[in-house]
Amino acid sequence: MKYGIVKAAAVTPTIRVNDPEHNAEVIISRIKELAARGVEIIVFPELCVTGYTAGDLFYSARLLQRSDDAIKNISAATPDNVLVFFGAPVAHNGRLYDCAVAASGGKTLGFVPKTELAEYDRRYFAPAFDGVARIARFDAPMGNVLFKCANNDAIIVGCEVGNDLRSDVPPSAEACRAGATVIVNLSAADEEVGKAELSRTLVSSASARMRCAYIYAEAGCGESVTDCVFSGHDIIAESGEISSESKPFADGLVVCDIDAEKQLAARRKSGMREPTRKFETIEFSLADGIKLERAPERYPFVPNGSDAKERAELMLTMQSRAMGARMAHVKAAKAVIGVSGGLDSALALLVCARAVKKESILPVTMPAFGTTDKTLGNAQKLCAALGLELKTVNIKDTVAKHLADIDHAEKDVTYENAQARTRAMTLFDLANKTGGLVVGTGDLSELALGWATYNGDHMSSYGVNAGVPKTLVKYLVRYEAERLGGDARTALLSILDTDISPELLPPEEGKIAQKTEDILGKYDLHDFIIYHYCAFGYTREKIAFLLEQAFPEVSARMRKQTLDTFFKRFFAAQFKRSCMPDGVKIGSVSFSPRTAWHMPSDAFPDD
Repeated sequence: MKYGIVKAAAVTPTIRVNDPEHNAEVIISRIKELAARGVEIIVFPELCVTGYTAGDLFYSARLLQRSDDAIKNISAATPDNVLVFFGAPVAHNGRLYDCAVAASGGKTLGFVPKTELAEYDRRYFAPAFDGVARIARFDAPMGNVLFKCANNDAIIVGCEVGNDLRSDVPPSAEACRAGATVIVNLSAADEEVGKAELSRTLVSSASARMRCAYIYAEAGCGESVTDCVFSGHDIIAESGEISSESKPFADGLVVCDIDAEKQLAARRKSGMREPTRKFETIEFSLADGIKLERAPERYPFVPNGSDAKERAELMLTMQSRAMGARMAHVKAAKAVIGVSGGLDSALALLVCARAVKKESILPVTMPAFGTTDKTLGNAQKLCAALGLELKTVNIKDTVAKHLADIDHAEKDVTYENAQARTRAMTLFDLANKTGGLVVGTGDLSELALGWATYNGDHMSSYGVNAGVPKTLVKYLVRYEAERLGGDARTALLSILDTDISPELLPPEEGKIAQKTEDILGKYDLHDFIIYHYCAFGYTREKIAFLLEQAFPEVSARMRKQTLDTFFKRFFAAQFKRSCMPDGVKIGSVSFSPRTAWHMPSDAFPDD
């Protein structure tokens, strides 16, 4: 455990019904195996000590005594710095409860009874009560109990059992309101056609609704098949997404990392009601070290998986619908867009081509001192492929006259910004002339780093790429290249193969001299940092750790240098974001000063 990141497992052991001694041995063996693998939270299924399908054997005092002994033996075998949950029947005050048992460091920590009883359950078990009772024979509490990590306040674990997940008001909701960031569910739902899909939906939606990590362990092999069958479908979800799952009727094991601090970040943004129940909190400890089960996602803004194309289409639809709506609202005759032959303007042009008719688009290229034949050619080929007439306005003489007027001859920031502001002036004047609006092409990554000339490319009538980070720009351009095919694909692949540059310094031997990533660092790294800092508010130390795990091939010096660059530029650039134009939000991070990112322009940077 470190930085609130915990390695968790949901595991389905092969048990025997009415054989607590055997089941305890199997559970202890799996605990040892997973603890050796570095797993810190281990969750077993409902009633796995006795078998969920024991039926009227639950009335047997002998079975309940053997179950109590098994609980004690399993608890005694739990290692230090590992939290284990397993299911067992627990008798108290003449009633029998279907409980999740928590144990760690050789001790039974507590019991959480099932609340929502199915018809089968009600034959044997009483529903959970509101409050906390002391179970003397285990010297542990039962009832409204939470389990809190003593060495990291972000990790608080709540329990529910089986059918609780399907309740209209699940007990986990109160647990989360009381601070739980991780919910475990010990289940024994029998399999039926379509249940796997339902389980995925229930678990993922619970983790989204309560802003928590959710660990679901289901009964499997060894349960009675007299009337039904159990599949051992184990699932771990986080923030509405399935992190990992086992296939039904397969190995019954899933292991992955969960991040409790991510859940707290989501709650700080969205808020959470106070609980109506009171909980007793029991402490446990986890080790301070960490070894991730898998590296963090290198490109967190970029869609992946089976629905990647659908997500790409959705993002482009969001951009184009927003662009079309703004054009219609202001009754703009033209979408005036500067086309440089680079990535951002290519994406903006593709969005405009989706949003309005061709005759309503005015693409403009404005060659200046840094323009290369390749980028100019890219712009020309893309417009031709899209059936658009590209207007060329050479601004070299205008910029040269302006620099002479202010008596400036050096090739410095003034020299560069004069070109950027002249381009902006040209676009706005053309928009005035044609009754149009200026389409902003700058992306979210550039906004984060302040990589835009104030009142130059920083300004537009509508920033259609404002919610799209650079890594996602690349992905969407490639997606459109494959979708469109033909000459458009050729032009877009050439753009993707071109170094990212503002092209404000003269070329060297006909090639781009000013490469953005040579100055700022790789956008792959910056977007990773932007995501974890702006979406979750992680500390620099935690981001550095995650960055190392995600990009081990990048030197420590380069990772540190990129972090230094990000924090320095991010805080220094807020004054540009405070007055940024309207632009559509696409994902979880946005820098709109009106709806998303509120920050003073003179805040001191994080160290």
